[in-house]
Amino acid sequence: MNTPNEGIKIINEIALNKEGYTVKKTLILAFLAGAYVAFGGLLAITISGGSPEIIARNPGFAKFLFGAAFPLGLILVVLVGAELFTGNNAYFIPNILSKKQRVITMFKNWGLVYLGNFIGALFIAYVITHLTHLVSKEPYLDMVYSIARGKTSHSFLVTFIKGIGANWLVCLALWQGIAAENSSGKIIAIWLPVMAFVTLGFEHSIANMYFIPLSIFEGSGITWSTFIFKNLIPATLGNIVGGALFVGLPYGYLFGKTGTTPQKIKSKLRQLSRNA
Repeated sequence: MNTPNEGIKIINEIALNKEGYTVKKTLILAFLAGAYVAFGGLLAITISGGSPEIIARNPGFAKFLFGAAFPLGLILVVLVGAELFTGNNAYFIPNILSKKQRVITMFKNWGLVYLGNFIGALFIAYVITHLTHLVSKEPYLDMVYSIARGKTSHSFLVTFIKGIGANWLVCLALWQGIAAENSSGKIIAIWLPVMAFVTLGFEHSIANMYFIPLSIFEGSGITWSTFIFKNLIPATLGNIVGGALFVGLPYGYLFGKTGTTPQKIKSKLRQLSRNA
């Protein structure tokens, strides 16, 4: 198991690697991450939405089933490699605090990754889910509508706060995944916090890029403007605060002064690339 100090060194290297990606590579990896998260959402709908009796009799357990299936997406992001906006909300902060990377670098990455995530999630929503009629009939359709209507029914402040909670837990899942040194440990470490945030009903902007557009494609009557202004914007802002302020900032401040200079990190990265 990696200690917090060792974890920060790994995170520093991850963030520096991300800075070196081309625009094309970043967008492709971001598309994949959006798709992976959407696959997790589809699995959750299929398992929980296909259990209407459990929902009626034990709604808490039904939420758990939904939450238990959803982490597939983040597990795929970590184990096979992809670019996820919400994780990147925290990854760059320790290097920015120690002046190893610039804020503009972080914002450039966030913008490209957010766009790629959106395209990937929409692709799974429309092509893989809607065109194949996977959720076009009951009981799945009822859950698709219910999820989207619930997510667009809150005030800006409530959705913003729920966004903080979601990405606080998502970034902790990523931090735990870095602490684990083998695949099984990473899966368990990621699964627990992600299951928790979904079961609790928090708001994850990238997941919502799948759930709410899917409901629009399936005829829920929700408009794109409602989706963007009632959910996506406040959830995204909350996610940024949850990841940057509550994970990246405290851990970067507490453990970021590891004595590793940017030159040493970049030298190590060059060695890794030569050995790859």
